[in-house]
Amino acid sequence: MMHVGMSEYAIAGTLFRGKVNECYAARRKDSSDGSLYTLIVIHEHETVHEFLEIEREDARNDFERSDTAADFSGGSLIQGFSDGTDFILVFPYRPERLLDSFYAGEAYPLSQCEEICFNLILACLSSGLRYPILFQILDQKLINIARDDSIYFSYRMDLETLDAKRNERDCATRCADILLELLSSKEKEKSVVYELLSRKAANKSYSTFTELYRDLRIAAAPVKKGNLIQRIKAFFHRNADRLFGILFWIALIAGIVALVMLVTNLVVGDIPFLRLFYNSFQKIGTESLKQ
Repeated sequence: MMHVGMSEYAIAGTLFRGKVNECYAARRKDSSDGSLYTLIVIHEHETVHEFLEIEREDARNDFERSDTAADFSGGSLIQGFSDGTDFILVFPYRPERLLDSFYAGEAYPLSQCEEICFNLILACLSSGLRYPILFQILDQKLINIARDDSIYFSYRMDLETLDAKRNERDCATRCADILLELLSSKEKEKSVVYELLSRKAANKSYSTFTELYRDLRIAAAPVKKGNLIQRIKAFFHRNADRLFGILFWIALIAGIVALVMLVTNLVVGDIPFLRLFYNSFQKIGTESLKQ
């Protein structure tokens, strides 16, 4: 059990252990819906100082703090609290579906790849995160893709490299590098977006996410349906985890049935279930098939 301010959290699992912090999935004891949260427990004093420096210098979100606690009214960060020895941050939790694992650029048409890129930029813009924290998420690729191609973040961050001086330019530049990776499979299709990103990212020309989004929107290919093979591949990749689950249960049920039939055959010498089919063909109409 872990106390964060006036709230009490029950640890459900460990997400990350590092040199300066640990991350846990936890449920609030007084919550009726059983929602999970990500708790980041910072042990190292210098990292705590770095985080508080970020809060003092960044006025994008309100940060109201007493001597021991802080509540966050905006962004993804829900709460921060010092318990005397550690500093604890509370973020939302959502099961991971990492972009690196579930993105299939070669199977997607160019327009879908570009739409996913737009979604990543929009996720950055709408996160409400301080730029040093957002940079950690982008740099550690804690980026997830939902089945509808929307993007969301995980917060099991390693804060050892947290730098309060990271700004929007750093985040936009790192985001542009990730977009280039996503579009790399479309280089042979002469993607205008890929060419533009390659040129500007190499010079670290992006200073804001707005500039990045504008360039992508202007250069994006017209939306058109991919060919049948592309759409089939995209469907199977997008639903891979669900299809795997269905196949798993089919295989499990088939295995249980086979095991029951084997045991029955060993115990009684035959399989009564199959006898139904055998007996039904012994006589057809008034004619017997027995010799």
